[in-house]
Amino acid sequence: MAKIDVGGLTLDYEFLGDEGAPPLVLTPGGRYPRDTAGVPELGEKLAEAGFRVLLWDRPGCGASDIAFTAPSESVMNCEALVGLVEALGLEDVTLVGGSAGSRITLMAAARIPENVRRMAIWWISGGPVGLAGLAWFYCGDQIAAASKGGMEAVAALPSWADQTARNPRIRDILLAQDPEQYIETMQAWGKAFAYSDETPVPGMAPADFAKLTMPILVFRSGKWDMAHTRRTSEWVNELLPNSTFVEPPWDDQEWNYVSTFPVDTANRRGRFERWPLLAPMLIDFLKD
Repeated sequence: MAKIDVGGLTLDYEFLGDEGAPPLVLTPGGRYPRDTAGVPELGEKLAEAGFRVLLWDRPGCGASDIAFTAPSESVMNCEALVGLVEALGLEDVTLVGGSAGSRITLMAAARIPENVRRMAIWWISGGPVGLAGLAWFYCGDQIAAASKGGMEAVAALPSWADQTARNPRIRDILLAQDPEQYIETMQAWGKAFAYSDETPVPGMAPADFAKLTMPILVFRSGKWDMAHTRRTSEWVNELLPNSTFVEPPWDDQEWNYVSTFPVDTANRRGRFERWPLLAPMLIDFLKD
């Protein structure tokens, strides 16, 4: 465990693997921390395969700080990832991520394509209903709480319980916000998830995909995954100049199945607990 200042935010991170090994950044999804079940386990397998794996808590996740000055939460997170890579002096880096982590990985790579060696992404959030769900999940409960009980109500939301327990500064940062301005910010952050017929991933223009000429492994989403639609993964693959499109190591009901799992870090349970199943395919592609 370590901490570093990136753009005024204190980010929590750790490395797995040998110091001299090629760097790889693994980014999870949701607002889940880096120690969520399945994430360190996948990281260990990648480290055993010869990578120096960076696990990190995105702003507003785990023990890292948060701010509300970016145009969207995704922009805040991808700029934090770019800043973290630069602050740690990582060169020729491999980026890997799932769900929200795939979006942040794509957006970060589009900002530093010259420093990204290879990438792998899965569970790419998308589709009109899936993205509308993200707007509510990340912003809707915040707006409802702030409108009814101000920032005290926001800080008391279950969605902030883990972060404030790990990093008490989060509560202070939340309470320092003006409720009216906070609602405006959450409206803007929610709007950033709006579905578009121009791009499958909010925050990524078609020209951004064109910048990503490095080899990229894209896992096809399940047919019945309404949070990360199959068409979204297919569309991303079509826009990438140098991608390899593969079936994942699970069936079309995977997301519906793992969504029922309890979130229990101590007992290594959660939505990402089966991510280590990706390791053989990831290693084969990323080690080429």
